[in-house]
Amino acid sequence: MKISQMIRERAKKNPKVIVLPEGEEPRMIEAAKTITEEGLAHLIFLGREEKVKSLARERGINFSEKIEIIDPKNSEKLKRYAESYYQLRKDKGLTRDEAYQLLQDPLYFGALMVYHGEADGLVAGSINATGDVFRPALQTIKTAPGIQIVSSCFIMVVPDCPYGDKGVMIFADCAINPDPTAEQLADIAIAAAETGKILIGMEPRVAMLSFSTKGSAKHPLVDKVIEATKIAQGKKPDLLIDGELQADAALIPSIGERKAPNSKIAGKANILVFPDLQAANIAYKLVERLAKAEAIGPITQGMRKPINDLSRGCSAEDIVNVVAITVLQAGGL
Repeated sequence: MKISQMIRERAKKNPKVIVLPEGEEPRMIEAAKTITEEGLAHLIFLGREEKVKSLARERGINFSEKIEIIDPKNSEKLKRYAESYYQLRKDKGLTRDEAYQLLQDPLYFGALMVYHGEADGLVAGSINATGDVFRPALQTIKTAPGIQIVSSCFIMVVPDCPYGDKGVMIFADCAINPDPTAEQLADIAIAAAETGKILIGMEPRVAMLSFSTKGSAKHPLVDKVIEATKIAQGKKPDLLIDGELQADAALIPSIGERKAPNSKIAGKANILVFPDLQAANIAYKLVERLAKAEAIGPITQGMRKPINDLSRGCSAEDIVNVVAITVLQAGGL
């Protein structure tokens, strides 16, 4: 069974309430048909009800009673959410009128639904930029306890590959943080381990990657990875994590044994944490294309409650998969 299908099967067992702020986007409507038929989630669409239903009818889709449609501008929740947002942001100079105007934006309204526990997670980004998706969420929901930053990862599924968990690995952070500090890199590692456990039942073995293995090279860039490893080990002493390791030492048992003989991770890693966004983004794209791997993501991690950002080029099937991922993240372990 493909990993994406496995995630969907697991989501069915404990469906959550997911809000879709881009409710008037046709791909969202097409995805909703599959999501409701498979029982992956209970959906809340944000948009004008007649517009949403009209788009559904045009595509021969019957919006069932399982799907709630809310127009933020006319919702009875608007004033309550606006006041709540004002109280959160008044020290930043926000006025009540400004809060009321902002909460008519579906992205802000959806974030407040999650903040108030009236939705378990949010999926957007098919027609909005990443910054616009995360801004209201970071201002309200914020990051998970003990985590400084939001980050991302990809689940990489490499065919005919003995490394990781029979070719299944997590690469982080491939999409969000260009040049993380040592403290941020540690948080990325911790969040990626949590993602592996929640989404695919992985027992995390985390490698902090560098161009050096255990002191084979000296450079400030290597020092950052060494420091990040120590920070992560201090914050999560039960987490199997080691660094700094070169990629071959992290993945290949014989090389790991030779280069880092005392490491519990070398040659056994299934989570690869890259030192910066350039390395991670290049690596996942190369593996995806050259090894004909399946790259599932980007998956957002590190939020107190799950918010996931779509590519603006996403398909309806992509939306279905990201909603299933969001359901599992909302359910936790």
